[in-house]
Amino acid sequence: MQIQRETIAEAEARAHRSTAEQTIAEIARFLQDTFSQRVAAFIAGVEDPKQVGRWAKGQNAPRFDSEFRLRTAFNVFTLIAEYENQHIARAWMMGMNPQLDDDSPIEAIAGGHLKEVMAAARSFRRGDL
Repeated sequence: MQIQRETIAEAEARAHRSTAEQTIAEIARFLQDTFSQRVAAFIAGVEDPKQVGRWAKGQNAPRFDSEFRLRTAFNVFTLIAEYENQHIARAWMMGMNPQLDDDSPIEAIAGGHLKEVMAAARSFRRGDL
């Protein structure tokens, strides 16, 4: 069991490092390409999806709270994708999750429940759900 915990901790560290190394333009572009511009805007809490395109092009930067949500979504996606693959990570992010009162992780992040989403991702990694 100790080996599994170290592996999870190492994966979390890699996902965290990857998130820290990416510019917000790269993260916005990734989320836009992976989910859609509209979903990325929903995650960020902005009404105009075109704003995500401007962030992705580096034309301007999101507010702190929007960047925080985008970085959290990228971090969680990376953590799941590293353990499984990008297709499963995308489905996990979009699907109803019993640990999040049947909200999807995307909905929970958009609603500001960032720590709860990370806890659900850790549970998924451990095989709890």
